[in-house]
Amino acid sequence: MRIVTWAIWAIVFLLLVGFVAKNVEPVTLRFYFDLALQAPLIAVIFVSFAAGSLFGILALVPRLLRMRRELGRLARASRARAEPPAPPLAGA
Repeated sequence: MRIVTWAIWAIVFLLLVGFVAKNVEPVTLRFYFDLALQAPLIAVIFVSFAAGSLFGILALVPRLLRMRRELGRLARASRARAEPPAPPLAGA
């Protein structure tokens, strides 16, 4: 199974390398106030992907923190309600 996983990763890596090799021509990004930047297309794609991933992760942070707080609260409540174990019966 591990060999299959590595083979899939190798195929994905080779496809990405081919994608990079095909997209090296420079593109011009035009911003406001006549500001322009020239960069390879693959760099623009990578930066866009990285920025989108970062914003997605940042959007999840408040929810994750809220869930961690709730888990802590539930764990404390569970420990507070836990009954001590019953003592063993004598003579049994």
